Amino acid sequence: MRRVAAATGPVEHGFPHLATVRAAIPALLRRLPADGLRSYAVPLSPADAAFTAADDLHLGAHRVASAVVAALRLPDARMVVAFRSMPEAATVELAAGPEYFVEVNDRFRTHRRDLAAALAHEVTHVLLHRLGLRFPLTPDNEILTDTAAAYLGVGWLLLDAYREDRLGSQRLGYLTPEEFGYVLGKRALLLGEDLSAWFTSPQAYEAYVRGRALAERDLRRAPLAAADRTQRRRYLRDRAAGTAAPGAGYRFERRGGQLRVSFCCPVCEQRLRVLVAGALRARCALCRTVLECDT
Repeated sequence: MRRVAAATGPVEHGFPHLATVRAAIPALLRRLPADGLRSYAVPLSPADAAFTAADDLHLGAHRVASAVVAALRLPDARMVVAFRSMPEAATVELAAGPEYFVEVNDRFRTHRRDLAAALAHEVTHVLLHRLGLRFPLTPDNEILTDTAAAYLGVGWLLLDAYREDRLGSQRLGYLTPEEFGYVLGKRALLLGEDLSAWFTSPQAYEAYVRGRALAERDLRRAPLAAADRTQRRRYLRDRAAGTAAPGAGYRFERRGGQLRVSFCCPVCEQRLRVLVAGALRARCALCRTVLECDT
């Protein structure tokens, strides 16, 4: 099987893939080891991703690939990196392993600062292949791959590859810059991490800030106790009616005479279901976050 990373081109902004991203995060966490995201608490560092003109082309490329493999906890996966002319940024052949063949665009021979970003996407495909995790549709599967890369600590490089100026633009991956920032923000909420100092692209940093702000706003969705006044009023109105308004982000159901509300964990997007019983604490079984709720 062949998986393709997006090449450079026009930059889409905003959050058009947000529903798929939110589905990808809990799907990924359910396949990770018992420690979940904490197994990937150490992200790929800028030093390990560095690939300069002073490096031997092939030795340097294999060193960077090995660093991405290590960051994604794939100790027995070997990457063979080759360069060729092609429209894509990179491709990988998914097989039984342990050796995987990655081809990258010839432009990375000289445009070396983003090689690690292209490899991050492809090696994440290998990880998901080994985890047996994929979405049915190819576009959604590529969104899953970028989401996993960012959530597991290597995809910040894909965001940092985003640049725009008066001469043109570049982006790698399938998420928008803001969506990469959103996933990195979700990671930060769970790990207490801030990668903002690692961005070399001013545009990437700005997108990270916008995306992380949305992730933080998720902490104020009803029925969480931190919901703002407008959300609380809408929630109380919906609760009285016993049905949620379109786009509310929560649902009501009645079982055995008891009203329950279901909503997504603001940290990992796993759906939770609790009694409508006023102030209470809910513990997410997936990411183990304790949430203060006002149901």
